[in-house]
Amino acid sequence: AMALRFSANLSWLFPELPALPARLEAAAAAGFGAVEAAWPAGCPAQELRAAAERARVRIALLNTPPGDPEAGELGLAAVPGRQAAFRQALEAAVRYARAVGCPRIHVMAGRVPLGTERAAVAGEMETTFIENLRYAADLLSQEDMIGLLEPINNRITDPRYYLNTPHQAAAILDKVGRPNLKLQLVRVWVIAQVPGRHEPDSPGELNFPYIFELLESLGYTGYVGCEYAPKGDTLEGLGWLRSYWESRGLQHGGTSEAAK
Repeated sequence: AMALRFSANLSWLFPELPALPARLEAAAAAGFGAVEAAWPAGCPAQELRAAAERARVRIALLNTPPGDPEAGELGLAAVPGRQAAFRQALEAAVRYARAVGCPRIHVMAGRVPLGTERAAVAGEMETTFIENLRYAADLLSQEDMIGLLEPINNRITDPRYYLNTPHQAAAILDKVGRPNLKLQLVRVWVIAQVPGRHEPDSPGELNFPYIFELLESLGYTGYVGCEYAPKGDTLEGLGWLRSYWESRGLQHGGTSEAAK
């Protein structure tokens, strides 16, 4: 089986370094061949691209901008009345992704607006989401990009997030009917231990060596996104990844002895 490819989420890993280009360089030095990030506010695309080229790292995934975080927004695609803001945010994400050579954009659904009940707005949110996703798919297809949907768990992570199960996401994708929109769960596996959201080898409910073997046996070829809060120093906490590489006969960075 092919070894898995891991991508470092720069919005979570290397928090000891303030700037994204420095985090990208640290990820490359730790052996990652790819990185991803939430919306890279405050980091010019040229700087991130230059760092990626110097470090020979791919930028695999970016999020659409969150909207207005002070108003409690986390994405806009399913939020009624914010369609114009969604289109602006999407266009900004596409421009940035084009400038850094990133082929995938996570289209963030957003939260149930404050002061409303989910049940009361669910129908309107779904209609808004489907319309915005069709618009997004058409724009992304012009750029040869893929849009990803990522459900966020309401029980543990974000109680107000609209898109909260893989089943709901699959049903919406079915209604949208565009081939360049996909479900994030399989494309970029987000790994973090449950319930603490720390390193995969920290104590918790998930058996990551088993999950990695399962993904290999399924022939998974996408990136495995590392999106967790390091307990201490990020590099020290990456022992689990070094162990994975060693157990597969790979050198630091996931390249085989033969490939060198």
